[in-house]
Amino acid sequence: MFRVDLALKLRTVGDKLAFYDMDRTITVHPTYARFLLWMALRNAPWRLLLLPVSVLAAIAYVLRLVSRDELKQINQRLLLGGLRVALLADPMAAHADHVFDTNIRPGALDRIAADRAEGYRIVIATASYRLYVEAIARRLGIDDVIATDLHVSRGTVQARIAGHNCYGPHKAQMIAEWLAEHRLDPAACHIRCYSDHVSDVPMLELADEAFVTNAHMPMRIVARAQGWPELDWPAGPAAPRGVAYQGEPR
Repeated sequence: MFRVDLALKLRTVGDKLAFYDMDRTITVHPTYARFLLWMALRNAPWRLLLLPVSVLAAIAYVLRLVSRDELKQINQRLLLGGLRVALLADPMAAHADHVFDTNIRPGALDRIAADRAEGYRIVIATASYRLYVEAIARRLGIDDVIATDLHVSRGTVQARIAGHNCYGPHKAQMIAEWLAEHRLDPAACHIRCYSDHVSDVPMLELADEAFVTNAHMPMRIVARAQGWPELDWPAGPAAPRGVAYQGEPR
């Protein structure tokens, strides 16, 4: 047992990890509502008639009558319904191409490449659904994703969050669980974290180096109090279609 523990410890020493939020950090715009609309337009345009109900749900959220998790589930139920797992590969790939072509910050891509060149393992940690994030991550040449999961029953993705929405303190908790699952000791790793939003302060506090990216003012206020560097990556065209971000053909 001692030899096994020692081997695991030696394997984790010197690991470099870079955790990136996705929406408005890597992307220019949030992806969740855009994903719902993209899928509704593609699969069931009649569901767009339910948008007024979605607006009412958003008002209920502002009034604190429903939680953030409940709002996400309501909107998914209205605009997507259930999704057959067997039919998702092609639309998720097409959506990932759409996001890559229209909604990625070149500065984020440059930073990911720089971190990778320094030996960092890149991880996306996002409140968006794993359902579509993994295809975007593959398009960016990123293998590791921590995201909000959905229940699957009888081959159908349900409009019901499995576990926690990967947001706020839960995101930091899910990162800690990911580290434990991969047998990585945080004390033996060098961790960088990137985010635009104040809800990710718990994640940024895990980092040896925290970076605030394209931030709203509440996040900038926290960053200046903490001494965290502020990075601003303007919108612009991404890499050409058909080229993986790490420069290898896909």
